[in-house]
Amino acid sequence: MLKQKDLKRVTLIEACIKGECTVKQVATALGLSERRVKQIKKEVKENGVKSIQHGNRGRKPKNTIPDETRKKILELRNSYQYEMSNFKHFQELLKERENIDISYSALYNILRNAGIKSPKKHRKTKLHHRRKRKECEGMMLQADGTPFDWFNTGEKYSLHGFVDDATGKITGLYMCKNECLLGYLEVLRQTLENYGIPISLYPDKYSVFFPPKKVNDHITIEEQLNGREKGITQFGRIVEELGIEMFPASSPQAKGRIERLWETLQSRLVTEFRINNIQSIEKANEFLIDYIKKYNSQFAVPATNSKSVFLKLPKRYDLDELLCVRFERTIDNAGVFSINNSKFQIIDKSLPPKTKIQIYLSQKIGMRVKANNKIYDVEPLELISKDNIDTNSLDYHQWLADVVIELINEFYLKDAKASYKSLA
Repeated sequence: MLKQKDLKRVTLIEACIKGECTVKQVATALGLSERRVKQIKKEVKENGVKSIQHGNRGRKPKNTIPDETRKKILELRNSYQYEMSNFKHFQELLKERENIDISYSALYNILRNAGIKSPKKHRKTKLHHRRKRKECEGMMLQADGTPFDWFNTGEKYSLHGFVDDATGKITGLYMCKNECLLGYLEVLRQTLENYGIPISLYPDKYSVFFPPKKVNDHITIEEQLNGREKGITQFGRIVEELGIEMFPASSPQAKGRIERLWETLQSRLVTEFRINNIQSIEKANEFLIDYIKKYNSQFAVPATNSKSVFLKLPKRYDLDELLCVRFERTIDNAGVFSINNSKFQIIDKSLPPKTKIQIYLSQKIGMRVKANNKIYDVEPLELISKDNIDTNSLDYHQWLADVVIELINEFYLKDAKASYKSLA
């Protein structure tokens, strides 16, 4: 059965054959060239009106997606591994993992026709002026952390990250239960190891980076004599030692590049964790090391100036000592010092009273005490006061470990935002 468009052609072509109208008149009416009208006229004379129809009518186009492939795509999209993926990410995963190469528009039509919507939220936000990117890689890194339900269990964990302002490259990612000092120190470790020392760092105002006003109002006399006008955090001390300039952002919009990074990762990582069977912080941090490379190869852009200004980390630095919580104390006549209401005694009695010592504390090295470039063993004073204590016993070492763990929890793992709000 001829369609309305074809009936019009047949009527006009037959009229042209009978001499009732000219080729030029038919060409004008059908929007065709006179040459094409002559070709159709000839075909109708030889084969009849059936030649008006396109030869492929009723046939499936060669590029039609097979029904089996459509069914497979829908089965995969509804599976546990892929159901949280946005359409673009799903298209990439089909090609990468399932050997199904399909255009985005074709995939979109299949999914939408099946009533499936992309979970990626397109939120209406106020327009903000986008600051021009820095010219060179390494000039400025944006720093932030974001709490999110990464494992889709109802519990949020904080992902910490640095992103290069010039290129959009991720230089480090690390997940912890809370937004805390440990997370940012591990991101800094990745950055120093893989890229070097950046010129500047652009974080928010939280207490990991900058001390609250109450702390700044109580600088010690010793700090003032050493020329310090404001208090400093443990993280601030480290970046100052490395020569990194650090200044706070006034709002989330000011750090737009890393805010957009979080939107992308929140849309993609849940699915990546599912298909790689990752359900813990430890496994996530192992996975993120390689995922950073994948992300950067896909989303990073070239800098305006191809020269990198990351500085090579000098060999004199021991990262395990640099990326520590560090305290300076003076021992008393008995070789005793205190940290956070816990007292310790240096076992070696050769150090004279009033000796200044450096205390390094971290998950990697536990507690390390140094004086005059020599490491000294310490014991909790609570144990020393007890009779018949066996320093080689499991109970003793467990006690020492528990004390150190308590200090690590206090200085490394405490929620930075909660601490800031309580002190602000």
